[in-house]
Amino acid sequence: MASFAFYSALFSTNSLLLPPCVHRLPIYLQTKQNISQFSVIASSSTGGSELTTEAAVTKTESERTSFGFKNLTETFWVDVHRAEGRPLSVRLNESLTFASSKLEKVESVVIRVELRNGCVGWGEVPVLPLGNWNQAMALEKVKEACKFLGQGPPLTLNLVLDKISENVPGREFASVRAGLEMALIDAAANSIGVPLWRLFGGVSNTLSTAATIPTASLVKAFDLAAKYCKLGFKILELRVGRDLNADIEVLQAVRAAHPHCLFILDANEQYTSKEAIEVLEKLNEKGATPVLFEQPVHRDDWRGLSEVSTVAREKYGISVAADESCRNLVDIQKLIQENIVDVINIKLSKFGVLGTLEIVEMVKKSKLNLMIDSVAETRLAAGVAGHLAAGLGCFKYVNLSAPILLSEDPVVGGYEVSGSNHKFVNSRGQGGFLKWDIASWIL
Repeated sequence: MASFAFYSALFSTNSLLLPPCVHRLPIYLQTKQNISQFSVIASSSTGGSELTTEAAVTKTESERTSFGFKNLTETFWVDVHRAEGRPLSVRLNESLTFASSKLEKVESVVIRVELRNGCVGWGEVPVLPLGNWNQAMALEKVKEACKFLGQGPPLTLNLVLDKISENVPGREFASVRAGLEMALIDAAANSIGVPLWRLFGGVSNTLSTAATIPTASLVKAFDLAAKYCKLGFKILELRVGRDLNADIEVLQAVRAAHPHCLFILDANEQYTSKEAIEVLEKLNEKGATPVLFEQPVHRDDWRGLSEVSTVAREKYGISVAADESCRNLVDIQKLIQENIVDVINIKLSKFGVLGTLEIVEMVKKSKLNLMIDSVAETRLAAGVAGHLAAGLGCFKYVNLSAPILLSEDPVVGGYEVSGSNHKFVNSRGQGGFLKWDIASWIL
């Protein structure tokens, strides 16, 4: 029946600090106790609200910042009352192109985990129609995992996350694993009254993101660039790779109209190494040099990627990022050891929360930089990624702008958005939730 366990050494008081979700506990758990030698395990049958109001228990600043992610995973006991997954589809204002797929709407599976202490956590599984993978398959896998969570015994968070990795293994189900990790970590953070950005390191509660301009005609790209620059975005990411000459025309026009904006080019594997180098040469001639060139060649073209990266770095002072070439830790280790690129692009949907944290530690030990990116997703998934990026404070490039392409925002609460600036407030966990009755709808 365990929902949480605190070690008093983590806090500056010997008083039992009850989680904000627990409103009614036995009297012996409401009194002060000396718990320096043991952990306290408690639970409540309080009903599951979405818990976006202020915490019932006020904590000092030192108490709120002393509880790190590793401590949480080792000492927090997870006792799941209910776990569910539901499909969500939201139309896009502008279509997105991923590899050979063109998206007109975001399709995802939303996960809601409610603990027996009444605290709720939310996660999201973004679904890209790659290969045979689709929303129905993702939902089925989520339901299997949720059934396991609901029937399992109370375990510390790290053991539950290990079980999730065993039940949803490998790259094929990485996005499902990511959504489940998000929901469990969010529920745990809600229980102790700590926002995720503090949990992940507390470096900052703000960040600035780039905005994506999807592959589009010159007119549409020009209009979107004007819109985003007016909103205050300083970095624009343009999708290129379909037509070399057309790409150069779009980039030159956008650059001429917005000379104070910086640009990231995302080729999504579409160029050969020769074409990628030609793009850089022509853009340099026209004074439209990007700050970052993302995945210019096919994911398996390691030699071509290295060639483009060397030319970009040594001749034009441009960094090259690996995205699709980063499929697992072995790939990332190769990129680091052979100095193939300058930047490693991370997406939670590719590696999960735990995998991302492991990659961050690997890259920080090297001379490479980090980028965090979003796929077709709502503010649930983008919010967790933002909390992580702000809390860690080690990402040189950030593009978590996917939610601004949605026709509607289904998320209630969460981080505050002002143009390119995201502020992660002191709400517990990631701070946002979905009105559960709108899941399964197409917005």
